[in-house]
Amino acid sequence: MDAYDYESLADRVILVTGGGRGLGAAICKLLAQEGAQVAVVDVNRISSSKVADEINQTGGAAHAFTMDVTDEQAIIEVLQRTVDQCGRLDAIVNNAGVDVTIGIREMETSDWHRVLATNLTGPFLLAKHGLAHMSSGGHIVNIASTAARRAWPNASAYHASKWGLMGLTHALHAELRVMGIKVSAVIAGGMRTPFLLDRFPDIDVDLLQDPDNVARAVKFVLTQPAQTVIPEVMVLPMKETSWP
Repeated sequence: MDAYDYESLADRVILVTGGGRGLGAAICKLLAQEGAQVAVVDVNRISSSKVADEINQTGGAAHAFTMDVTDEQAIIEVLQRTVDQCGRLDAIVNNAGVDVTIGIREMETSDWHRVLATNLTGPFLLAKHGLAHMSSGGHIVNIASTAARRAWPNASAYHASKWGLMGLTHALHAELRVMGIKVSAVIAGGMRTPFLLDRFPDIDVDLLQDPDNVARAVKFVLTQPAQTVIPEVMVLPMKETSWP
């Protein structure tokens, strides 16, 4: 783009991790509807391809990539392939996340490392290596959780990762502003996605929000005027139970 249009997603190239299902898929589809070219990145090749195919079949533009966000070399390669296929990189949405619901006495050390590697180190690596491809006007959006604002039992690794992600977000916001790079966190309350529904089949879905609504918040953050950045925004269902 000759003149960067901050208030439009048209022609922007946006990479979304965990894009194969749930919130990630909702983000990919909405951004594509708004004219962005989307790199759908997921650890599951079939899932990322399915979302990309749905976008392309409905007139959008998407490319599917298979990548584990804990694999630094894979991140470097997929970032380069995105730029090679799309021409540039304008934004990264760090959405991929995992959780393990277990008390600290029973938690394996490997579980701790897996959650931290996916939810915190992954966004760090995407930002670190993504900056090589971003110019002024770029944007990094980290998907956080109400787990970054309060705590409940049997989720120590998840809480640590999401509180850490908020710290990373604000640190990069302070560091990268001078380069014209925006950094934001979208703190999402409970959603009707496999992330919750697969693990808690008895959960009351009426207390959860549609992931499309959180995707709208991502779009909102990405389309602020040049002079404005939103460091964080919280999006809750009206009946949110994990927040007062």
